[in-house]
Amino acid sequence: MTALLGPAPRRQLFGLRLDALTADDVIGLADQAVQSRRRLLIGVVNAAKVVHLRSDRLLRESLLECDVLLADGQSVVWASRLLGQPLPQRVAGIDLFEQLLALADRDRRSVYLLGATPSVLRGVEEAVARRWPGARVVGSRDGYFGAAASAEVAAGIAASGADMLFIAMPSPHKEIFLGTHGPSLGVPVLHGVGGSFDVLSGLTKRAPERWQRWGMEWLYRVLQEPGRLWRRYLTTNTAFVLLLIRERISRTRPYDPPTTAKEGTAHE
Repeated sequence: MTALLGPAPRRQLFGLRLDALTADDVIGLADQAVQSRRRLLIGVVNAAKVVHLRSDRLLRESLLECDVLLADGQSVVWASRLLGQPLPQRVAGIDLFEQLLALADRDRRSVYLLGATPSVLRGVEEAVARRWPGARVVGSRDGYFGAAASAEVAAGIAASGADMLFIAMPSPHKEIFLGTHGPSLGVPVLHGVGGSFDVLSGLTKRAPERWQRWGMEWLYRVLQEPGRLWRRYLTTNTAFVLLLIRERISRTRPYDPPTTAKEGTAHE
């Protein structure tokens, strides 16, 4: 396991500062964060987020607030090389999720699961118990609660004393929840895992490794749900290519970070 000493190198891409870290580097940071009880908020970027962050202030600020920001999409890694800001590798959110669970399993760390439907959440709990029995699930809550219940959910997470919080809530619900209650949660490692709960529970199937290496995981998803996804991916991928061409000509000025300063982070 990598122990990262000092600040990680950063790359300037599409107005964001992404961390040039490997998955092992991030696991090393997470280990340090849990031991020191200092926050490590992990963010990931794919082509869709690059496209939408320009017009979506909440998404943009949530990415800027992260302690580490990683390339989840292979397209972002390829773009980094074309733009002369190379990132070492893709760090897929679901792979990082499983590696963090392996860390929790090894050290008997506690985790809290937040998001998805009750049935999917049960499937994730069963998968964790089966594959990572040393990881202690100290709490869970489905993602179907309103704003009025969010304070109660946050209090439950804080009371659990969890070492890691995995959030499978869609935007902007995840960003609103963390923006409102993040400082009060007291959880060292926070990771938004997107649709990883669906995969881990067996509800959806992930693309084979070869498709992932080729950067075609999106196409595999489209083939599973063509009626719902083809237009979304066609529009997003086209917009991303156009943004990449624009970035080659004139770089986006770095976005200003949120006005609230981060204190006590594990990545300084």
